[in-house]
Amino acid sequence: MTQELERQVISLVAIDRIYVPMSSFDGKLERMRPKLAREIDAADNFNGCYEGERAFARVVKEDKEKAKGLRAGVEEFKAEYPRYGAVLEGMIQKKRVDSERHLYFGMNPGKRLTQDDYMRVMQDIGLSPERAEQFYPVVMEISRNLSRKRGGEDRSVMIG
Repeated sequence: MTQELERQVISLVAIDRIYVPMSSFDGKLERMRPKLAREIDAADNFNGCYEGERAFARVVKEDKEKAKGLRAGVEEFKAEYPRYGAVLEGMIQKKRVDSERHLYFGMNPGKRLTQDDYMRVMQDIGLSPERAEQFYPVVMEISRNLSRKRGGEDRSVMIG
């Protein structure tokens, strides 16, 4: 049982160390997509439609019914029912205590994860052993660069 728990914690550390560079890339890519799309839309020679040799792009306007935002709904309610609106606003402003449970994890001083620890995690997420082997040096380089910037604090994950 102790060995199984050790393996699980080691896997959690490896997953976290792989997750950090991947989520960093994800965040950067998520910010780049709409920015580049707006640049394409604003290009002088675009005109809402482009058909190239290898790629295409077009703008399609869609009118969708969406629910009113919570803040807009509250403001409308306050305008129509000022007395009750003030009560509602007071209820919203009340602070509440929310209890969270976090699992803190990391490696003991002088101990390190092995390449096998990382390879097992990458194979668990669906990479073939060959692809995991190719991916490993890239993940490690990015992970090391980010961890230098981040510092060596314990990591945690919310569990409840």
